[in-house]
Amino acid sequence: MCRAFDVSESGFHAQRTRPVCKRKQENTRLEIEILAAHQRTRETYNAERLHYDLADHGVQTTPYRVRTLRKKLNLRCKQKLKFKATTDSKHHLPVAPNILNREFAVNAPDKVWVSDITYIPTDEGWLYLAGVKDLFNGELVGYAMNERMTRSLVIQALFRATAKKHPDKGLIAHSDSKNTCTRFQ
Repeated sequence: MCRAFDVSESGFHAQRTRPVCKRKQENTRLEIEILAAHQRTRETYNAERLHYDLADHGVQTTPYRVRTLRKKLNLRCKQKLKFKATTDSKHHLPVAPNILNREFAVNAPDKVWVSDITYIPTDEGWLYLAGVKDLFNGELVGYAMNERMTRSLVIQALFRATAKKHPDKGLIAHSDSKNTCTRFQ
């Protein structure tokens, strides 16, 4: 083996019996600390911020060393999106008339329902939530969730609401998604 790697036998044996140097020992310990800090910060901190986090937890090192060890461990930050557009106002679909006309005072339950979509950032990505609310008492009468924002999301929430409440004829269901307002017959 020494001939294959072109090293002397004494050098090979010395390397095998020599204790691990202090720097390598520190790097091994730091790698564990950096992995723990990377997980603790939800994989969102760059090397400099990770250095400050390590310092807050009593680990003394330099930002350059953190950067080097992160590169060795192949750790990267997750990019967080600050804003996610959920409305497309530039569509060519027909727009329903606004029957509700911003009159939010309702005198009986199951007369006017409103719905909307929101999004929730999670560790796995975006989660879209469509909810249907009764304007009379603010009760959530139906909802649906999905990892994709599709037309069927609001429809599914509305179906769940109607299956739960069985509203009478004349219910107004208003949704800002695709500007729809419907009176149930």
